[in-house]
Parts: sequence; structure tokens; C-alpha cells
Amino acid sequence: MSDITYGKVATFDTRPDVSIPMESPLSVAFNKVSASTPPPTPAPDSQAQLEEKPFLGYLILRGGAIVLDEAVREVLGISLPGQPLGLIQDASGERSVQWLSPDEWLVIVPSGEEIELENRLREKLGSAHFAIINASAGFTLIELTGDKARELLMKSVTYDVHPDNFPLGKAVSVAFAKASIILRRPSEERYELVLRRSFADYCYRWLLDAGEEYGIGVKR
Repeated sequence: MSDITYGKVATFDTRPDVSIPMESPLSVAFNKVSASTPPPTPAPDSQAQLEEKPFLGYLILRGGAIVLDEAVREVLGISLPGQPLGLIQDASGERSVQWLSPDEWLVIVPSGEEIELENRLREKLGSAHFAIINASAGFTLIELTGDKARELLMKSVTYDVHPDNFPLGKAVSVAFAKASIILRRPSEERYELVLRRSFADYCYRWLLDAGEEYGIGVKR
């Protein structure tokens, strides 16, 4: 762990030393000894698959779009979305920026990149009016794939996920059962659910129940 001070702002790398093992938000659901059955393994006929993408880096940016866009393009190599509810990825698909509100964006990067990215953005933005929040400890991401992934979402969210209303490159904040999530469609074959850590076990169990008729499997 380490901290760096930029003017009056102190940034802090909250990742533990490598000697301390990290557990994902779904580790209890995956490994709970008292669970009656283990997570279902994907079968050849599974029409829906679930996979957690743990330990990603999450930064929330707030400020003027023009100033932030210039900094993000220079530091991350991609632009802020030009439209509300937009989602933009880099060529690898591992880094993304999405619209949250008129002056707020969510940046997701691979594990371990977030603190360096935050520091580089702060250095680039200098005295501009902005805010950066490292929310990496509070979220996880579940990826849904399979022929029935959309039908599974239709049973789970209040939002219309028909392709006409939810095309590629769109991301929305929605109600998921009795929780709230960010639902993203980064590609034709998959959906992403960005969950608060405290909702992870609930959403996971909901998906297993709602996806049972599709033979849902959990990728580990």
C-alpha cells in the first residue's frame, strides 16, 4: 500500500501487499462450506453462462467534459462517450469509459492499473475543476453470455433490453430484482453487470435461480 499527495489531495493505493490474499465479492458464494450444492458447471447445452471478473479498477470522474476528455484521451487512449448512456472501449476491450450523468463518468481498467491511472490523470488535469474517486473496493463485474442471456435479463431487470432499445455500446443504471446495478452491452455476445459489493451474493443467487431453466453454468 502507498499514498501520494497532489496539492491538497492525498491518493491511496488500497490494494493489499501480495502476501495478503484477496477475496472477490463472490468468493463466499463460490466456496461456502455450508452450501447445499456447488456452483453449476457450464454444460455443452448451457444456454447461459455467468462469470465474475473480480478485482478490476473502478474510477469515477466528475468535471467538465471538454477538460476531462482531453486528459482521458491522452492518458488512457480513448475518449469520453459523446452521447448519454454511451460506453466506449479500447481496442483490447479491457478498458472502458461510460457515461453516468452529464458531468460524471465511470472508468474500468484491468486489476492494478487504477492507482497509476488516477495519479496520471491528476497530474494532467492540474488545477482544473474535477474530482476522481477510486471506487475499486466497492464493485465487482459479472459477465453474462449465451443464447438465453437476454431472456435471463428480461426476467431480472425493469429495463427494456431488446436490441432496438439496448444496442451495442450502451450502459444504463437499472433496478435488478430488489437491487440496483449498472447494465452494459459491450459486445454482441455478452452483457456486463457492474454490482456494488454488498449486492454481489444476492444478484448471483438470483441469476442462478432465474437461469436454471436455461441450464446456467458458472465459469470459474
